[in-house]
Amino acid sequence: MKRTLYELGAILAGALLLAVGFNMLLIPHQLLAGGVSGVSMLIGYFTNWNIGIMYLLLNVPVIIWGLVAIGKRFIVLSLISVGATAWFMQFLPTTPIAKEPMLAAVFGGVIIGIASGISLRAGGSTGGFDIVGSIVTRNRDFPLGSFIFILNGLVILSLGYYKKNWDLALYSMLSIYVSSKLVDSIHIRHVKVTAFIVTKEKNRLVEHLLKNRGVTVMKAEGAYSKQEKDVLMVVTTRYELAELKKSILDLDPHAFVNIMETVSVLGQFRRH
Repeated sequence: MKRTLYELGAILAGALLLAVGFNMLLIPHQLLAGGVSGVSMLIGYFTNWNIGIMYLLLNVPVIIWGLVAIGKRFIVLSLISVGATAWFMQFLPTTPIAKEPMLAAVFGGVIIGIASGISLRAGGSTGGFDIVGSIVTRNRDFPLGSFIFILNGLVILSLGYYKKNWDLALYSMLSIYVSSKLVDSIHIRHVKVTAFIVTKEKNRLVEHLLKNRGVTVMKAEGAYSKQEKDVLMVVTTRYELAELKKSILDLDPHAFVNIMETVSVLGQFRRH
């Protein structure tokens, strides 16, 4: 119960920070964030539609896709984050707290990066490309970073072209770069991670983990205790890491877990 309350609190705190970054730093200067939020801002700048509502509506199909492809916990927390962000945006003023676009871009990126990192560490996300990333990297070693960079680039180029102001596009690129670096430092840099789990509860963990991911079992012996133990190797994505850690602690609180960033994976690493 305490953990659930912590997760909800973290998600809501992240949503509030995200809304502050949008309404009080980026939007007043007509700058863009990355992903779906950037698309909703772009539409809002040209149509005067409510950006918070657009952010919510554009995330709906992505969230539905995620419910089908991923599962409930990650998506439910992401849905709470998106809904709370859209709600906070209705009440926070769009008054700039930084007069210079450069400062707004940098500190907007910092706040948005912190918000996204908090949401990922809590086991959810801020929606949009985070959910897409979780889906497309589940079964293949997909170059997600390059894909998202191209999509964000197209959105930013559209802003510069239609606004006839390339300074806005460059400031937006700076903001997205800063936010991505903050996410990497708060959560984890690589999309894929490998967990080595030393446990005495092999059967319980394997039964649970095999529901949605592949597991490799290895035999090991403690150098000091001379006791035989099992080592489970699991490759997963950074979007599912919080849920994986929660499952391990629930099933075996005494397990020793070593989590390493994975640069690349060859072959099928998830059992269908």
